Amino acid sequence: MPSRRVRPLPRGLPRMGVASRIRQSKRTPLLQVVKTSAAVIAAWFASVALLQQPLPIFAAIAALLVVLPSVNQSFVRGLERSVGVIAGVLIAFAAGLVFGDATWIVLVIVVVSLLVAWAFRLTPSSANQVPISAMLVLAIGAQTPDYALDRVLETIIGAAIALAVNALIVPPVLLAPAHLAVGRLARDIASVLDETAAVLSEPVDAARLRAGLDDARALRAAQARASSAVTAGVESLQLNPRASRNRSVLEADGALLDRLTVLVNRVVGMVRSVHDNYDPGLADDPVVQSIAEDLRRAAHDVRLLARTTEEARPADTGRPASSTPSPDDTPALTSPVQVLRPDPDNWVLVGSLLEDLRRVREEIIG
Repeated sequence: MPSRRVRPLPRGLPRMGVASRIRQSKRTPLLQVVKTSAAVIAAWFASVALLQQPLPIFAAIAALLVVLPSVNQSFVRGLERSVGVIAGVLIAFAAGLVFGDATWIVLVIVVVSLLVAWAFRLTPSSANQVPISAMLVLAIGAQTPDYALDRVLETIIGAAIALAVNALIVPPVLLAPAHLAVGRLARDIASVLDETAAVLSEPVDAARLRAGLDDARALRAAQARASSAVTAGVESLQLNPRASRNRSVLEADGALLDRLTVLVNRVVGMVRSVHDNYDPGLADDPVVQSIAEDLRRAAHDVRLLARTTEEARPADTGRPASSTPSPDDTPALTSPVQVLRPDPDNWVLVGSLLEDLRRVREEIIG
């Protein structure tokens, strides 16, 4: 029987090793580690003082899990954990009253807890906490008086302290990643427009056309990253004491992202038209060259649009704005291309580009 030949992995496909599965691509900010440590220590000593518990493990666990990258996430996680603990304790308490302390009850309670979490559509964090709390109450509560109540109180104390620490000690505001992602998307759109203008201005080979189309399609991934970054920034401002003085900055990035998202769709279609209808003779068509010049102007105006949005932010550098704008600060798409009689050999491409350019111009100038 002939042996099967194993195909090698395609080039560029990453091999996932054990280390890459358990390690992050970047470290958690050191400030987050410090805040988590402070929350655990504060929750521990608060539980010792309030509940007279020598080992308030569950308060420390709650604090450890609730300090998250945003105040809103901390609030939701604390609420999820508290609900899960309370539900598990109530289920275990009711089962203990009805069935006593038989060992087989533990397995039944696990199944019942999972079904209750499923029936109420609890989040995974709450759903996992329900059976864990129920098992611990049944296993330890019989030997430790007031264990169930102490577990609930410790969890609430730990979650509340973690939320307070995350909200009061330099609450995270994820504005910089959002701004960088939106700015990078604007630069990528401008680069694709410049490259498309260059392709129309001189004869190129199929490889360059294909590379240009790949770059245009990559704009969708860049737009998705920018959208995720803006969404994370919006979430970081929820329940955040610093939200009032940062919300306008993020709103400007969000408004620019909305306009860039429309441009991504237009630009990808434009590059696709050039790729499918390209002819080396386009470089000799004056109408096509006028379109190429407008593409360069559009690239300039996209960069200017991003720069104008950034300059409209509240200044924090103390540098005065220039009162005399440079030539690069002036919009270049002042009027659309006028075509009276296109070349019959290129009319399909010319008509498509003119329509896309019209929509691009409308989006840029508002």
